[in-house]
Amino acid sequence: MRSLYNIIFLFFFVLSSPYYFLRMWRRGNWQKGFSQRFGNYDTKIKQSLTNRQVLWMHAVSVGEMNVCVELIRALEPRLPNIKIVVSTTTTTGMGELQKKMPPHIGKIYYPIDRRKFVARALNTIHPDAVILVEAEIWPNFIWRARALGTPMFLVNARLSDRSYPRYKRFGFLFRKLFGAFTGVGVQSEEYAAKLREVGCRPEAVHVLGNLKFDAAKLNPGKALDVPGLLKQLGVPEDALLLVAGSTHDGEEKILTEQFLRLRARHPKLFLVLVPRHFERARDIARELSKQGLKLFQRSEITPETRMAPGSLECLLVNTTGELMNFYQQASLVFVGKSLTAKGGQNPIEPAALGKAIVFGPNMQNFADVARIFVSQRGAIQVRDAVELEQTLDELIANQTRREELGNNAQKIVRENQGAVARTVEMIVRHLESDDHYVAPAK
Repeated sequence: MRSLYNIIFLFFFVLSSPYYFLRMWRRGNWQKGFSQRFGNYDTKIKQSLTNRQVLWMHAVSVGEMNVCVELIRALEPRLPNIKIVVSTTTTTGMGELQKKMPPHIGKIYYPIDRRKFVARALNTIHPDAVILVEAEIWPNFIWRARALGTPMFLVNARLSDRSYPRYKRFGFLFRKLFGAFTGVGVQSEEYAAKLREVGCRPEAVHVLGNLKFDAAKLNPGKALDVPGLLKQLGVPEDALLLVAGSTHDGEEKILTEQFLRLRARHPKLFLVLVPRHFERARDIARELSKQGLKLFQRSEITPETRMAPGSLECLLVNTTGELMNFYQQASLVFVGKSLTAKGGQNPIEPAALGKAIVFGPNMQNFADVARIFVSQRGAIQVRDAVELEQTLDELIANQTRREELGNNAQKIVRENQGAVARTVEMIVRHLESDDHYVAPAK
């Protein structure tokens, strides 16, 4: 079975390498740390781990990175003698790690899932425990960690409608992998049932809530002066900001067409587009300019930038890690990847800021969260582009309704917090009962 997996993995790895290398090249700064993807870590990293108990946390996306920040804040007082290392898979993720994690936290790239690379990485880091945050299940990594007797935790776990059938179909491979986890913190009872069905041991599964409710907050040390930026661009102080966050291909075109019609009825409206993948910004700018949209790109703003009042209609944010700052100033928020793409993006972040939220029909990756917000009148879910425009039109014209949605959303976030503390308790309880882990003196 393992040999078959490695043959198949190697085939697809070679086949897909040009595509992923192109993505890394477009995102830039790919050379730094490139060898870490093959399990090669430099002397500085090795020295920082010498004679230390190590906790390895893995986070793929920016949202998972925010979850890691909250977990680390709660874990460090409970495990003061442990060295924490956080890994990611993309250059964008590494950039966020550098921004959000303090200097004493190790920052590395997760190894490509080939036996040689994984063995080299685990032998170097030699973790006393591994925590995967909503991470993909990579067989070689889990097989090797289990062989080394390393406790593994899966936290904020969920199974999407897409991945659940796949894990069931290939149960001959995944059941033992899921069964290897020491502890599994899940977001809901629905996900708990699914995870038990695909192989997680019933006694290892704990319903702890969604960690992203705790992680949705501004980073006070990285605040961005959004009002100052908008002033430089000539945007009036009383403008109504429609912020479209984490948009995907096709959504920007639809939103622009709708915005141009809406602005004819609501002259104070200003559009802020924040694509999920910033490297698409150049193509987006070219396409939207053809539609007649007067826009400016975030990376082009300098201290000397001064635009005439009313000369722009849109700011295209082609930078990373600033979405929450733009959400904070929004009058109305559209959550992307929900209209022309499937999966959806995180609505908890603008909800925590008390913003009126609208998203499309495709919120599969946040199905439970979307249900909560819609059922408790903390967000509006539209069925298609036509309904989106109608809803935006109504909300732009009705400040009271926007405030009601925002207040409800913020209340929902408050009521669902506390998962971080419960997750930390699960991890620490297991580690302190583990013979090879030396707990700090009490």
